[in-house]
Amino acid sequence: MIEHVPVLLIALPILAAVVPTILGIRFDRVGWPVAVLGMLVHAALAVALAMTVLGGRRISYEVGGFLAPFGIELVADAFTAILVLLIGAVGLAVLAYARTAGPRTNSFYGLYLLLVAGLTGMTVTGDVFNLYVFLEITGLAAYGMVATGDRADAAVAALKYLLIGTVGASLYLLGVGYAFVGTGTLNMADMAEKLATLGYDSPLVLTAFGLVVGGLVVKIALYPLHTWQPDAYSTAPDSVSTLISALVSTVAAYALARILFSVFTVDFFLAVPIAQYALLAIASVSIVAGSLLAVTQTDIQRMLAYSSVSQFGLVVVGIALATPIAVVGAIVHLVGHAVMKGGLFAASGIVRRKTGVKSVEEFDGLADRAPIAAACFAVLSLAMVGVPPAVGFVGKWYIVVGAVRAGQWAVLAVVLASTLLTLAYFLRLIERMYFTAPDHGAGHDGESEPVGDAPVADGGQPAVSTGMVALIVVASITAVALGLVVPAIESALQPTLLEVLGL
Repeated sequence: MIEHVPVLLIALPILAAVVPTILGIRFDRVGWPVAVLGMLVHAALAVALAMTVLGGRRISYEVGGFLAPFGIELVADAFTAILVLLIGAVGLAVLAYARTAGPRTNSFYGLYLLLVAGLTGMTVTGDVFNLYVFLEITGLAAYGMVATGDRADAAVAALKYLLIGTVGASLYLLGVGYAFVGTGTLNMADMAEKLATLGYDSPLVLTAFGLVVGGLVVKIALYPLHTWQPDAYSTAPDSVSTLISALVSTVAAYALARILFSVFTVDFFLAVPIAQYALLAIASVSIVAGSLLAVTQTDIQRMLAYSSVSQFGLVVVGIALATPIAVVGAIVHLVGHAVMKGGLFAASGIVRRKTGVKSVEEFDGLADRAPIAAACFAVLSLAMVGVPPAVGFVGKWYIVVGAVRAGQWAVLAVVLASTLLTLAYFLRLIERMYFTAPDHGAGHDGESEPVGDAPVADGGQPAVSTGMVALIVVASITAVALGLVVPAIESALQPTLLEVLGL
């Protein structure tokens, strides 16, 4: 039975996504309970998969019974299990937030489940073209969810996201086409063997590498290919911003790691060191540029979006270093960022609902007006900066150690500089929340407008439910707790890590 879990993790959310649309013909707003049921099953399957593969076992499933490399192969190992667990946990948790925050339409929850299916498919597939299919499913669902925002510019942001995302997917597909022409296969493991036979310095292989990596870099939103992200995150409904900030770029970064290590392999970097240096350079520029752009923002959600540009640059640095400790750091920071950034977007949504605060200047005295949200925002901010023992510190530490051992001193300097910039833009918020009195003459009396079709509490304020508050509290606790269990995670990853890196 466990061998069928990878395909069930994809098939069940897709089937569940159809149900709200069908039932919506007769019943109004059945999408949320259907989505909850679907995500409960998905999370249970993810746990079962993790319990099987985290001990070092690898599961392979041939779709339709067609054996690899001719059929589509789904693969699950320790890295896969961690990402699938993350998708299941975040997907289920955000539903508790969306229950009150909205959107509440059946079509929204159909897209929600479709997004989960696409993200899961990107994680478990062992086929490069199949990865493209799930990349597009994920993109289409995300575009639609961003467009559900009530702000006038939400549709424009979704269109921008669609156009840039389509360019990224097209670049990836073109790269896959070049690789297929040279190898005659789409299976990752089989393609890896045949690319080595062709020669890593072959123009065809180099072109395939450049196009595939370029396409995924667009999806990850590294600078300067990040322009879709701030608009999408800041105009989407709070539930959507929380979900896509936690998962979409996260899974795209994982896909980049899987392509680099399972298709091109570490031997490619050894044969073509300029490719590794180029990826390190792009990621380093993104780290610095994202941090500088975040410092200059006055809108909280745009600041958080630019912060993601920087943080994913850090993840890609860990991947590009391609040493065991750096890759562990990249995976830890990838998971930690999903928890921290998703929690920060959720907390900012609660703050806006309770107080109407949207900008940095309005954070003055926020701890008195929204004490729980302010406390969670502060904890998650410090975790993002890298204050021990939070997961943000541990992930960065592993990457820094990896850079030192690889002799990449410029990368080390970039990471340290970025940490100081991250401290600058988060510390100013903490200082305003706890040590600055509110300016009552600034025109901010706590009033806010209802968001979407979410319920409205007495006094005209958008409702904030227990589930919404519980999400940010759990995210804050998890951000700290994850840092304490990283040694156990590293131990579980070690067998797969050695296999993936060819050590």
